Amino acid sequence: MTPRPSTPGSQLTSHLGLTERIFVGGKMRRLAATVEEGLTRVEQRLAEELQVGDALADVTSRYLYEAGGKRLRPMLSILTAQLGDGATDEVIAGATALEMTHLGSLYHDDVMDGADVRRGVPSAHAVWGNNVAILTGDLLFSRASQLMAQIGERAIRMQADTFERLVLGQMHETVGAQAGDDPVEFYLQVLADKTGSLIAAAGQVGILFSGAPAAYEQAVLDFGERVGIAFQLLDDVIDLSADPDETGKVPGTDLRAGVPTMPYLLLGRAADPGSAELKSSIDDGVARIADGADPAILDDELARLREHPATEATRRLAAEWSGDAVAALDPLPDGTVREALTRFAHVVVDRSR
Repeated sequence: MTPRPSTPGSQLTSHLGLTERIFVGGKMRRLAATVEEGLTRVEQRLAEELQVGDALADVTSRYLYEAGGKRLRPMLSILTAQLGDGATDEVIAGATALEMTHLGSLYHDDVMDGADVRRGVPSAHAVWGNNVAILTGDLLFSRASQLMAQIGERAIRMQADTFERLVLGQMHETVGAQAGDDPVEFYLQVLADKTGSLIAAAGQVGILFSGAPAAYEQAVLDFGERVGIAFQLLDDVIDLSADPDETGKVPGTDLRAGVPTMPYLLLGRAADPGSAELKSSIDDGVARIADGADPAILDDELARLREHPATEATRRLAAEWSGDAVAALDPLPDGTVREALTRFAHVVVDRSR
């Protein structure tokens, strides 16, 4: 079993440079300490909630949790809660439930994408098979719902609405763009549903359950969804990295599985013969992999896509969405929380440089 990360704060710092890049300067030290303390409480609550009382389920449900994680969503909950009464018990419970929902979605995603590695360890379905991995994800969803139910009806509705968007996003990604759909706009909506909705809900938890002014809720929702889109667009760039230590999975996992990413979609918009040839070669390789060929047959094409202007254009698009996220914060008061959220939006799109 992969060992647990030492502390949530150090884990977050290792992935995003949180301390060095967000909590900069003396006035941010108190906020940084508050976030660290809140993340520790979330980590403790996660450890408690992932003890199911069944020998097999205890192992499978803790597997990806113990492999680590960025804990971005709990961090946003704790940050936005500082606009109210801080990280109340309800904020911690809601943040924990949403992180469990995120964990559950990873088990399902890896089965659907055929991913062999997650967070630097073999994916759950590679260890226990598809059925156990799917059921483990279902178990985590149910445990998250139980935890939200302890907070109250408003939390239950938020969880249900968010989960509906997660499922619809995954469904649309699976079926793909239909006739008349613009592939890029379709994909951006998938990202908003699959990734943005959960990050937005994390920020919303901090507002709703800390007693923060209701006027901040929509701003935080808009910020979270746009940050989520920016985050996933940058993940599409990182997915092409030649270094598996950067991604925690095999480079090009999504494209090898036939899952379109933004660099691939922008490649399809390019009119020059070289781009058309590269897209055709990728399509051919994906089809051959689906028929059982070695996924390594796409290594050369993915290396070419990594250097193609479409990948840099994806990076710029991520920066645009990050800027839109910052603009959404205008209704929030000036201060360390808004400053930290702004820096977080910037870090999201700078993490592969």
